[in-house]
Amino acid sequence: MSSFNMYPECSPFQHEMLQVDPVHTLYLEQCGNPSGTPVLFLHGGPGSGCNTMQRRFFDPMHYRIILFDQRGCGRSQPAGETTQNTTDDLVFDIEKIRKHLGINRWHIFGGSWGSTLALAYATQYPQTAISLTLRGVFLSRPHEIDWFLGQVALFFPDAWQALTIDVPMDQQENILGYYSALIFNMDTAISIPAAIRWNAFETSIMSLLPKVDTSHINGAVELARARVQIHYIQHMCFIDGERLLEQAKEKLERIPSTIVQGRYDMVCPPQTAWQLSQSMPHARFFMIADAGHSAMEEGTCQALLETTERYKALSAT
Repeated sequence: MSSFNMYPECSPFQHEMLQVDPVHTLYLEQCGNPSGTPVLFLHGGPGSGCNTMQRRFFDPMHYRIILFDQRGCGRSQPAGETTQNTTDDLVFDIEKIRKHLGINRWHIFGGSWGSTLALAYATQYPQTAISLTLRGVFLSRPHEIDWFLGQVALFFPDAWQALTIDVPMDQQENILGYYSALIFNMDTAISIPAAIRWNAFETSIMSLLPKVDTSHINGAVELARARVQIHYIQHMCFIDGERLLEQAKEKLERIPSTIVQGRYDMVCPPQTAWQLSQSMPHARFFMIADAGHSAMEEGTCQALLETTERYKALSAT
């Protein structure tokens, strides 16, 4: 494997639908080595799902790679469902998956919202974590939400205009409420176009050189993604970000950890990752000088690949 090439594509050796409560059934897959060291990948959003590229951060000869679509996301059912869908519910699901698969300890790898969820889980179940890999750190504190829902327009005025151009003047100070009303509208002729605009905004600020491909848009998928994300943002993602920083300092110091952050991340600004690195001084911290938020930018991707290669030396026992 060269310094930047990801590991080769691999197909699941097992996938299933796992019912976690009376409402939600999760899509769960395993790839790589069935007898390998387990690693859990936590996708971002909230609202996104897993994709085939995410498997390729891990050596399939070494790792037993576990991915799942969170409640309401991706192939999980019901799509876009927000009932019984909180961070505590997702932490419950992760632990249920670990026990369901008969895993004692595993590596935990999460980016963006996945980093939040990784921290929420690891601070509750530190004994299960072999290592933590956290990329594009997000803690859902008020100033982080305020950045995403307005202040980022200082750098992306065109993207912000595309999101807000049709918003009535009396709603311009409540973009979240305006889009929530549209996206949760039962008329898909209203909700789906609004969801596509909402999601396109985030996608357009992900990388230093954004490339938005709209050729394969699935309206139902876009709607589910936007509904889950808005539901979480409206509730500050059901976490106390400051408390999570304190818990990271108190509970994670014995877990080998790596934090990877793009210097020009416009979705999750670097201050949060820096503060987490101060709470976790034992963690290896990479501030990637020429990267934004996306895990697929070269410097970020390389740091993540080097991390998963390094952690191959750690034992699951």
